[in-house]
Amino acid sequence: MSMNDPISDFLTRVRNGLRATHEEVYVPYSRLKDDMCALLQREGYIDSFTVAGEGAQKSIRIKLRYTEEGSSVIHGLQRVSRPSLRVYVGSSEIEPVRSGLGISVMSTSHGIMTGKQAREANVGGEILCEVW
Repeated sequence: MSMNDPISDFLTRVRNGLRATHEEVYVPYSRLKDDMCALLQREGYIDSFTVAGEGAQKSIRIKLRYTEEGSSVIHGLQRVSRPSLRVYVGSSEIEPVRSGLGISVMSTSHGIMTGKQAREANVGGEILCEVW
């Protein structure tokens, strides 16, 4: 678990939970992770999430989503922008993920949004990760 990159830690915990076919995973709370969970839920990649605890003990419980056959709805999670190499793009430079089958999660001046929403709002920002 890397305390230098909490987004990578978040993605790794979700990825590991999916590979182990866990129903839910717990991640340490931050407002950014809370916003990312809300976005993933809105886009249909996770079932639900709840925040539990107080102060420094706060955590997010993420209920993972699977198909009726038991396979994960999320096929891949990839970190794009890292602490050592930030990736910023303008609204016209945002590319579709997997020919439109996935989403890019972006941090913009208007908050956390998908790449498609950022293109429509004509705002650029930092590409945090891609989900497909």
